[in-house]
Amino acid sequence: MTLLAGVMTPAGWLIAPAWIAGIVILLALDALMSGSRTHLILETPEPLFPAVARRTEGGFTARFGRGPVPACAEAALAADRRLGLTDPVSRAAVHDGMARFTFSFTPLRRGAAMLQRLWVRWSGPMGLVWKHKVFELGQSAAVTTDLQSVREDAVMLFARDAMFGAKTQIELGEGAEFQALRDFQPGMDRRAIDWKQSARHSALLAKEFRTERNHHVIMALDCGRVMSEPVGGAPRIDRAINAALLLAYACLRSGDRAGFFAFDSRPRLSAGAAAGLEAFRSLQLVAGRIDYSTHETNYTLGLASLGGELKRRSLVVVFTDFTDSIAAELMVESLGRLMRRHLILFVVLRDEELEGLTEAEPRETEDVARAVVAAGLLRERDTVVVRLRRMGIQIVEAPADRIGPALINAYLDLKRRDLL
Repeated sequence: MTLLAGVMTPAGWLIAPAWIAGIVILLALDALMSGSRTHLILETPEPLFPAVARRTEGGFTARFGRGPVPACAEAALAADRRLGLTDPVSRAAVHDGMARFTFSFTPLRRGAAMLQRLWVRWSGPMGLVWKHKVFELGQSAAVTTDLQSVREDAVMLFARDAMFGAKTQIELGEGAEFQALRDFQPGMDRRAIDWKQSARHSALLAKEFRTERNHHVIMALDCGRVMSEPVGGAPRIDRAINAALLLAYACLRSGDRAGFFAFDSRPRLSAGAAAGLEAFRSLQLVAGRIDYSTHETNYTLGLASLGGELKRRSLVVVFTDFTDSIAAELMVESLGRLMRRHLILFVVLRDEELEGLTEAEPRETEDVARAVVAAGLLRERDTVVVRLRRMGIQIVEAPADRIGPALINAYLDLKRRDLL
């Protein structure tokens, strides 16, 4: 209203154009001193290798061409939700005509994803003008299994030649396969004395045993609807895949054979037991083919199919979860039939969310209802675990982020006890 009043007066006709012209001049100067949109280019983006539940950083470098450059710039990234982009906006200072924008990703699920586009904007030195440019990326970034955590756990567990340091104790003296005769020494098990050979040689001789190699270890992974639900920030099936790969590495390194079997409403894939560390790469590819599913798990069909494929006694490691008593009953029956010939190792992921609901202090009536339901589910789970223990099935129960090391310890314990 003040400007219009000034325009209507003769004096206003002189003041308003000068005021507007000054603003236009300042805007033009700010635009000229802020850098050119035409000469702004985006360098080839670095490949992104995201993994489930692992924080990953990706960067983009924008290069300003000839002419003045801004002091700082900011960028916004559009990406698939599967990538779990932490903050879509990144700010960076411009050095030597370049700005480096860094974005953090914490993917929640495996699968194909896409980096769609990048917006870069900057202001002039006076802050009066903003310029921006849009770059169409179209960059694929498939979210895969967290193999880095598998490598880290493997290095930690097998560091300082742990397997080789225990080789003498594991292979010699604790197995069931005859290795050689040696002089009996104080402290050795007297049951190992070979009385016939001792009488023949007139000296106490003891049998030396070694642990058998070439055992078959099959990872049976339930990839049904329940296993697609998250626990500890990642889907249960991804936690199971990481633990299965870690166990497979330990099996291959110790001379055993490892294989994969996945099922939900029906068998989805089966990879026969392979030997040698070079087979670990093929097992990684097989694990990458295990997809999320919305189907209910058919334990009868899945475990019966697995039992039909196994031609020799094997250690079957079952990764699954259950939410109702009917599914649990079918699972127990199927495992009972499978364990008549094979050794079963049942993996239980502790649900810290349910445990937290039962331990939380109730503040409202809804909190009490949640605690009652969670306690009921935990009781049903404990009842099933007790039944499995009574059947003779080996149980491994640990938090989701520590299931891999717990599984390795159980596997080595079975070997030491000569149960394979």
